[in-house]
Amino acid sequence: MDEEAIMYLAMCGVAPLIAIAQLGQFGSGIYTYIIILLVGLLIGFLLIMTFADYVVFPLITGMLDITFQPYKNYKITRSQDAVVKNVNGLYYATGFVTANLFSYVFKAEKLEEDTELKRIEAPESWEKVIMSIPFSFKYHVLSVGLSVQTVRDELEGKRGYQEYQMSRALQSAKANDMVIADIQRKLNVIQARIDSIGKGEKPIASLMYIETTAVGVSEKQALDQLSAQVKQLQISMSAMDVQLLRVVGRELYTLFKFGFGLPTTYAQVATNFGVEK
Repeated sequence: MDEEAIMYLAMCGVAPLIAIAQLGQFGSGIYTYIIILLVGLLIGFLLIMTFADYVVFPLITGMLDITFQPYKNYKITRSQDAVVKNVNGLYYATGFVTANLFSYVFKAEKLEEDTELKRIEAPESWEKVIMSIPFSFKYHVLSVGLSVQTVRDELEGKRGYQEYQMSRALQSAKANDMVIADIQRKLNVIQARIDSIGKGEKPIASLMYIETTAVGVSEKQALDQLSAQVKQLQISMSAMDVQLLRVVGRELYTLFKFGFGLPTTYAQVATNFGVEK
């Protein structure tokens, strides 16, 4: 959870705390139980808004026709999936999609022949992808170096957990070869990462996403064209083993801010980073 989310949750939590503090004034009758129920529902709603805002928040803004203005002359649509700007009667709609290369994360893993072949053919596949997309887009890779000791401690903790899982699997009367092989694979990857750090390799976290903009004579036309471009990106990039999900909600605003200035510390964007270390 980032600093903005913590502040949001803290401020929203004031109302339930006040309600709980006033429970003594209602005695022990039915009104107390009603208040407790309402407070519980409110807390549950706040948690949903905080941890699942990418689903709930766009739903509410869409139903109530609410839009936001992140910067002057810019508007985040009620669907929370695009930023729109009107320039001399033309509407420019910008959207973002994630672009995590999951198949290329575990470099320490023993590669199968087909996976190695994909790596060799990756540059050619990228050229084919570019040729199949008839509009412009921007591929962002935001990287930051991590604390060596912190990552090492985290990896050693994961190794200990996997070793415990391996011990349980081997002692089980119904030992499953596939489960044991999967645990051993994870152990090999973790150990390889620890060894790499021991050799002086600095761990890095990466955030990858694609930005594209569509233009139209009306806001609806621009948004419809943007949706078509996002779908085209998802289809074309599938050849690169990239998982592309459209960015909505608070993450959209975060990525939009990156266009004006990048975060200066890992902590500022920790919640946006994946497992690519």
